[in-house]
Amino acid sequence: MDIARPDQSKAKRQKRIAYTAIAMVALLAVTILLSRLKPAAPTVDRNLVWIADVKRGQMLRQVRGLGTLVPEEIRWIAARTQGRVDKIILRPGATVTPDSVILELANPDVQQAAAAADSQLQAAEAEFENLKVTLQSGVLAAESTAASAKADYEQSRLRAEVNDSLFKDGLVSKLDLQLTQVTAAQAATRNAIEQKRFAFAQDSIAPQLAVKQAEVDRLRAQAKLRHDELDALTVRAPMRGVLSALPVEVGAQVQPGTNLARVADPSKLKAEIRVAETQAKDILIGQPAEIDTRNGLVAGNVARIDPAVQNGTVTVDVHITGDLSKTGARPDLSVDGTIELERLEDVVYVGRPAFGQEQSTVGIFKLDADGTYARRVQVKLGRSSVNTIEIVAGLVPGDKVILSDTAQWDANDRIKLN
Repeated sequence: MDIARPDQSKAKRQKRIAYTAIAMVALLAVTILLSRLKPAAPTVDRNLVWIADVKRGQMLRQVRGLGTLVPEEIRWIAARTQGRVDKIILRPGATVTPDSVILELANPDVQQAAAAADSQLQAAEAEFENLKVTLQSGVLAAESTAASAKADYEQSRLRAEVNDSLFKDGLVSKLDLQLTQVTAAQAATRNAIEQKRFAFAQDSIAPQLAVKQAEVDRLRAQAKLRHDELDALTVRAPMRGVLSALPVEVGAQVQPGTNLARVADPSKLKAEIRVAETQAKDILIGQPAEIDTRNGLVAGNVARIDPAVQNGTVTVDVHITGDLSKTGARPDLSVDGTIELERLEDVVYVGRPAFGQEQSTVGIFKLDADGTYARRVQVKLGRSSVNTIEIVAGLVPGDKVILSDTAQWDANDRIKLN
């Protein structure tokens, strides 16, 4: 027969409760301990990141841009008249001198207009010469009449004086004296009129010839214009250089003002550098620059800054002061340009990171003293250059930082390097 033992059952139940309480306390302690542990830092291969030292000293601020070499002196040759491209003499790349024939145009109307202008000019010149002869003949006729009138006047005056003397001696009647005096007065009046007519004939030559001469000059200028248009059908180079473009082909019809050819002087080149608009605000005229032609470096200075922004860039013209002859430079050659903005003395700086802009605050991983771990610190950046950037706060000289792109570890404040 079974015997009930209530004390032993109670002891077992108390023991189970105690074990359960101990287990719960242990679980709670483990949970608290695990919550206080830091998450494991991700491991990064040291060879895959860019580590740089923070330095103090002189920092050279620069901006860089891509561009091309272009001639400083470019001349486009435009068509003066309508015409058809009849013959191309030279092709792009040819060396030209002043008056080198590049191509020939054809236009029969221009040739006819030049011939008609010559005919009109010749007719006007002939009329001018005929008028000159006619006027000179008229002057001679007036001079002859004036001379005859003067002779008649002198004869009448002498006869009147003689009759006056004879009348005083009673040898001539008073009527004869009066008749001779009237004749002398009439001759004097006619002589005065003829002398004025002769002077007027002389004075009127110049105005009449001037009117005709003006007409001749107008037709001569018109004939010259027509001949210039005729000569323009033979397109010539305006200066010494290289024929760099010829945008027409044989048989093409061109209108006045159409660009026919471009001539450039390859000995005088400048660099057109395209700088990002965010970096162009500190560029000034006259700042030194360096142009890399891939075959050498040449010095220059900023000559012009385009006021407009195109496709997010600003065009900067750099005048070349160095010798380009040994760098294989030629028009349209791709180059790199570096412009020196300023030199900052005694500043803390580091290599430019792959993230973050100037005058901003970014998180950068700084290596610990042993170099095993890197912790994220907030760094305030200042002025920037092509390869370096100023540190305003957050780092000191001698610190080692990771400048590579660390976006994949944004969720971690610490990484481990191996």
